[in-house]
Amino acid sequence: MMRSLWTAATGMAAQSLNVDVISNNIANVNTIGFKRGRANFEDLMYQQLKAPGSAASAAGTQLPTGIQVGLGVRTTSVSSIFSEGSFKQTKNPLDLAIQGRGFFQVQLANGQTAYTRAGSFSMDANGQLVTQNGNLLQPSITIPANTKSIHIAADGTISAVQAGPTQTVLGQIQVADFLNPAGLTHIGSNLYQQSNASGTATVGNPNANGLGSIGQGMVEMSNVSMVEEMVNLIAGQRAYEMNSKAIQASDQMLQTANNVKR
Repeated sequence: MMRSLWTAATGMAAQSLNVDVISNNIANVNTIGFKRGRANFEDLMYQQLKAPGSAASAAGTQLPTGIQVGLGVRTTSVSSIFSEGSFKQTKNPLDLAIQGRGFFQVQLANGQTAYTRAGSFSMDANGQLVTQNGNLLQPSITIPANTKSIHIAADGTISAVQAGPTQTVLGQIQVADFLNPAGLTHIGSNLYQQSNASGTATVGNPNANGLGSIGQGMVEMSNVSMVEEMVNLIAGQRAYEMNSKAIQASDQMLQTANNVKR
């Protein structure tokens, strides 16, 4: 009975973390470029009271299954699901979305490179393209002061119309891809950084070598499904309650055993 108390306690701890992950998904349902998380679990070690295949009698019969009692559950990981979110048209020429694989590259204030799927860019005081937090898009793109309109092709080529009707090529957007995007490190603000688990970034032009294409005037929304998250939330809450019921049942059994001598 004491064993069941600790086993159910691990279940409550696991479901508490599960609800934390679901809550973060729901909170970011309208966050541009957000990728939903999923908590993954595994069973703990087993107490082997009788091993399968051990002798069951003097006649030489064997136990077909034995007695192995599980000791609970633990969290193995919280993985990010990098399925594509829906696209929302904004008609803002500096709003970009990657249709397919890839991440925009940005330079942080400390000089390090970070990666993002959130393509809502703006111009800073020098005409350079930056994220909403002021991080520079890499490779750097500068928009001239007399620019009338900006055109960004599916392959990432940026052109500007200035004084006349002729378009001037300003630069080339490149995107990065990873063998294991789920292994990227979350640093907040819609940004990721490379890790040993993600592998090294493969950089190239959009719409080539399996990389996604650039869509101008649109952004990629969160891939969170509110219906799915609400179902997961209810299931997690009920699982938490059932584990608490198991603790109460074990407590009542211990109380009954304690009252045997009375």
